[in-house]
Amino acid sequence: MTQREHFKKKVIIIVGPTAVGKTALAIRVAKHFQTEIISADSRQCYRELNIGVARPSPEELKIVPHHFIASHSIHDSVTAADFESFALSLLTNLFKQNDIVVVAGGTGLYVKAIMEGLDDIPQVDPIVREEIQANYIHYGLEWLVNEIKNHDPLYAASHPLQNPQRLMRALEVAKTTGKSILSFQSKSPKQRPFDMIPVYLELPRAALYERINHRVDIMMQNGLLEEVQALFDCRNLNALQTVGYTELFAHIEGKISIEEAVDKIKQHTRHFAKRQVTWFKHQLKASSFHQDDVSGLIDYVS
Repeated sequence: MTQREHFKKKVIIIVGPTAVGKTALAIRVAKHFQTEIISADSRQCYRELNIGVARPSPEELKIVPHHFIASHSIHDSVTAADFESFALSLLTNLFKQNDIVVVAGGTGLYVKAIMEGLDDIPQVDPIVREEIQANYIHYGLEWLVNEIKNHDPLYAASHPLQNPQRLMRALEVAKTTGKSILSFQSKSPKQRPFDMIPVYLELPRAALYERINHRVDIMMQNGLLEEVQALFDCRNLNALQTVGYTELFAHIEGKISIEEAVDKIKQHTRHFAKRQVTWFKHQLKASSFHQDDVSGLIDYVS
């Protein structure tokens, strides 16, 4: 008996870079199996964010029930540990009616949380967290990178230093505990009472980048600038430190033109997609599919 046959319940985990077509494929797969979808996206969970995070449309949400979509406010603190707890509790309930559930998203840490679990990291002093966030807003990424190198050189030497959220997380742990965040990583995956089938969606890089550029243009046509303008007073919140919003905030502040902002969104999104590709290929053992190969994926799962 294979590992996949050992468990009756299955979670199909559809991952891949932004704009590759995860939502469309997840809906088609979930519809076939008459089941529901859990989003593993760290930004689509915020109800105030819509166009800029490519949230599924109202029509798509009607086709298949989705969870962790527009479920929180940008004023809430939502972590990968929160997602892990939410997803596992929800799966327990969904499995009462379904043998298969679909998870879809591009946030690697959220995927890791549901597949392997997260390490227990001590509670962080909220004063330390607020101080770090305030300093980052005032002094920028260069300050944050220097702080990481000073307080957690082990992390700085082994991880990319471009993601401010992860850098702030590592820094707040180091300042609170005096230890590297890496010292709390057990590297022992937790056992789950269901079978997991990770599926990676891929496209040739040129095709993916073309899709990204086109999607940004469509977002602008659909009112992304207006969405960002409505959130301008909240621009310092952690939830809004993300591609598509920070560039337009800079435009609204008069720092760059709208053309420069759009070009930067495209560029930063392409860079983000490249990092996603690298992460999933190195961190996740998954079978690769094209978004149009629905029948092949269904046969594989079945």
